[in-house]
Amino acid sequence: MASDSARAAVLRQALSIGVATGAYGISFGALAVAGGLTVPQACVLSLAMFTGGSQFAFVGVVAAAGSAGAAVATAALLGARNGFYGLQMARILRPRGSRRLLTAHVTIDETTAVGSAQAAVHPDRPDLARVGFWATALAVFALWNAATLLGALVGNALGDPRRYGLDAAAAAAFLALLWPRLATGSTRLVAAGAVLVASVLVPLLPPGMPVLAAALVAVVAGWREPAAARSVRS
Repeated sequence: MASDSARAAVLRQALSIGVATGAYGISFGALAVAGGLTVPQACVLSLAMFTGGSQFAFVGVVAAAGSAGAAVATAALLGARNGFYGLQMARILRPRGSRRLLTAHVTIDETTAVGSAQAAVHPDRPDLARVGFWATALAVFALWNAATLLGALVGNALGDPRRYGLDAAAAAAFLALLWPRLATGSTRLVAAGAVLVASVLVPLLPPGMPVLAAALVAVVAGWREPAAARSVRS
């Protein structure tokens, strides 16, 4: 019963993340069409690229009459974070064969957050991390693409989803996933440093760049910790 209860809780979490994130896809669909893309192009972008921040960046460059090369480069830069996610999730999921391609395609903020959170909270239950990752991938992929189509079809008729608090809902969901992992002083210090870096850079850098810069705080902390451990042993 406890096992079924834990699994059900993970599935509910995955669905809630999917709803919060997917609903915001309406905004992407509307912005994509307003920026000059056709409805099929907007849908293909969500299907093939499937990483929200990069998609918004791509559409933003296109809407500003930027070149295709600039749009692709900007989207790729923002999507670089998924490569770091992949390194983390590969150790947890251990995909094999052709499944690696599918795993890489759906390794995004949301799936990484749910999967890694379950791995941290339930280290004795690796199955929960896999369930969380794949359930979130299915929920977000299905709802994001459906919402993209809806947003592209209705255009700006619904207005900016931020008016309805959908962006805040997604941020709240991420905070709920992150909070249980801030259990030690070192993790809280890294989180505080990342928040400070991102807050300072938001008015100075293009959208998405402050997130990448904040991620470097965790990277530096990760490098320093093994070095400190080696010095203590020696």
